[in-house]
Amino acid sequence: MPRIHLTSRKLDSLKSPKAGQADFWDEDLPGFGVRISAAGRKTWTVMYRLGRRKVRLTLGTYPPVPLAKARDEAKAALARVQGGGDPAAERRAERDADSFGQLAAAYIEKYAKPNKRSWKTDQEVLNRDVLPKWRHRRAGDINRRDARDLVQGIVDRGAPIMANRTFEILRRIFKWAISEDYLTASPMTGLTKPAKENQRDRVLTEDEIRAVWGAIEAEPPLVAAIVKLRLITAQRGGEVMSMSWPDIEESTNWWTIPAERAKNGLSHRVPLSSLAIAVLDEVKPLGKGSPWVFPSQRKGRHLEQLVQAAHRIRDRSKVDFTPHDLRRTAASLMTGMGVSRLTVSKILNHVERGVTATYDRHSYDAEKRQALDAWARRLKEIIAGKRSAGAKVVALRKA
Repeated sequence: MPRIHLTSRKLDSLKSPKAGQADFWDEDLPGFGVRISAAGRKTWTVMYRLGRRKVRLTLGTYPPVPLAKARDEAKAALARVQGGGDPAAERRAERDADSFGQLAAAYIEKYAKPNKRSWKTDQEVLNRDVLPKWRHRRAGDINRRDARDLVQGIVDRGAPIMANRTFEILRRIFKWAISEDYLTASPMTGLTKPAKENQRDRVLTEDEIRAVWGAIEAEPPLVAAIVKLRLITAQRGGEVMSMSWPDIEESTNWWTIPAERAKNGLSHRVPLSSLAIAVLDEVKPLGKGSPWVFPSQRKGRHLEQLVQAAHRIRDRSKVDFTPHDLRRTAASLMTGMGVSRLTVSKILNHVERGVTATYDRHSYDAEKRQALDAWARRLKEIIAGKRSAGAKVVALRKA
């Protein structure tokens, strides 16, 4: 590391390295120097030690920051080190003070984790599309144009539904920030979702089902099986991913979702069609003795998030959908096949209210099995490209 007597004339005469970077250290102030890149950029730097660790602090570039000012700042930084300080850490803390990154982290820890089972989805969305752009920006400086441009950029890349999800998460974060006195105003005020959508009505067409199924086949086996079972069984993603082998009665092909793993807290029995059993048979050898059907690489855990997989499947299939649309699609097509709404509700494990609550003692096992078996047959026809309506399902009635 060359040491030189740093002067403005000397700085102007220093040549850039052919590649990489070169450091020149001041003879008069140890630890203070200038780093020159191959492109000719000259950056003031201070190097100091904290225990055995070397720390580098940048002080700006030359000539915008002149030599005299850089040397004064370097002296002040080294003095703080002598006093037990860490100027680089202080600079990072100052830069990140009240940043959106800090706000997002507080939202996840203080609100999302205690209140939302889907908090990991919020974190994935933030990591993918928001934090790379806003992590170090002061939350209070983000304005409505910033928010509009961010979500519109997601629309422009061909993901309007994801843009809507991002919009909703941002609106929730800023609303929470106001309620907790982090901010006094939200940049989301006056904005609307960037894409037209009616999530409750989104049902895939038969052509879209076929395209999505084909895209699923390109995923790793465990991931593919999870997405397939969401469509075959019409169950929630978290419930499918947390499926365990002890939950499955192999002799009768029933899957019991324990109350503690059901979203609504109600234990639920799901009949497994031959198509569902075939999917499970394919993945069983992959578990290596784990009690979980879809074990995670983290020992003792099951897979929990498939956000990136959903992105890949959307990109390959060219179908704009959310994984929850698969559950809605199965329910809607079963209704169209003649399955009663009450039976579909039982399959979905919805909580019945009012008059229908009196049926809660009736398990509807026979009706659920007949409906899901018929849906599996129809799904096979759709995947094979057969457009026949298939046999209508006549709901069983018990005295």
